[in-house]
This record gives sequence, C-alpha cells and structure tokens, in this order.
Amino acid sequence: MIDFNKKTQANTINSGVVIEDREGSVSVGFMKKTYQLMALSMIVAALGAYLTMPFAQTVQDLKWVIFGVELAIIFFGFGMARNKPDVQLALLFVFTFITGVSLVPLFGMLIGAGKGALIGNAFLMTSVLFGALSMFAINSKQDFSSWGKPLFITVIVLLVLSLINILILKSPIFHVVISAVVLLVFALFTIYDTQNIANGAYDSPVEAAFSLYLDFFNMFTALLQLLGIMGNDD
Repeated sequence: MIDFNKKTQANTINSGVVIEDREGSVSVGFMKKTYQLMALSMIVAALGAYLTMPFAQTVQDLKWVIFGVELAIIFFGFGMARNKPDVQLALLFVFTFITGVSLVPLFGMLIGAGKGALIGNAFLMTSVLFGALSMFAINSKQDFSSWGKPLFITVIVLLVLSLINILILKSPIFHVVISAVVLLVFALFTIYDTQNIANGAYDSPVEAAFSLYLDFFNMFTALLQLLGIMGNDD
C-alpha cells in the first residue's frame, strides 16, 4: 500500500513568506541539524523494518491499523506536541520506526521474488533524486511558496483514488499510474519543503526533518513499487 503521508501544519506556516536574502534566512546550524535528524530518522526506519521482517504476515494483517497510527501522528500528534520539542522528537522517531515497519510486506514480497536488490537500487535512486531536488530548491531564485495548497489537494485526491483501487478496482495499471503520480508529487513537495526550510518557515529542525522525511519516504516507496512492477515478468 502506498503511503500518502503529508504533514500539513508545518508546510502552511508562513507559506507565503519568501526572504529575499536566502543566505540569511536560516542558520547553517538549523539546516545541519535538520538533515542530521532526517538521516537518523532513516536509520530508525531501517531498524523498524529489520526488527519486524520475521513478522511480515502479522504486519500485513495490521496494515490498516499501522496506517491509521501514521495518520494520527501526522494530523494530530505533532499539532498537540507543538512547542514541546522533546515530545516532537519522540514522535518523529516513533513515526519513522512505524513507517519502516509498514514497508516490511513490500520488502518481503520483493525478497521472496528474488528482487531484493531493488530495495538498495530504489534507495540509491531516491537519494540522488532527493539531493538534486534539494540543491535546486536551495539555489533557485524562483518562489515555490504557492505550490503548497495544490500539492496537498493532489495528495488527498491520490489517497482517495488509492483506497478506491485497493478496496474496489484492484487494477494493476491504475496502481502504476498512481505510484508514478505519487513520485512526481512528492518530488515537487521536496522542492517546496526545502525552500520553506531555507526561508525559515519552520519553528524547529524536528518539524523540518519530519516534512523532508515524508517526502523521501513517499518517493522511495513509490519508486520501489514501480521498479517491482516493471521488473515483473508475469
């Protein structure tokens, strides 16, 4: 199942503010800590996947519960923990651990089909894409602040369409189309979120890292599913 997770709160804070002097908008320390937290989040997610890999069927049976917990943290958890940095940090790592667990059925399916190498390939491709998009956003003179609302609406539409396909249509072709659009949308979200961070739109590195992690995670998941489908000889 594709995760269409997106935290809206931090993305809408000061979304219209674009600081002309980009170099002075946020400190180097803020950016450094943001990316350190994001890297640590990936390690926690990998740990979640590794520790629960032997229980892939159980994770599959609980996929809707896991998805519900993810959404609760995104839409309620961080909002309730506002101005509580320690609680937000804990939520970040709980969330990333859970997202790692949510990938176990997909990992297990690929490994069982002899396509385990696709996991590493997808991670490498996502890392390169994410890095390129981030550098573009930081160095671009264009204002991307208007992208937030249409991108979020697109994510909601994709979520609804994905649920319809999972529960009713069950169309592999439609799944491919949705995965491709998810990849594109979160690539654009990476540009939007990175520029927001550079413009000082986030209150804390934890919130900034959370948004970037969501972008990376969804691009990785979508790309991994596309590679797995395209590599299917059946």
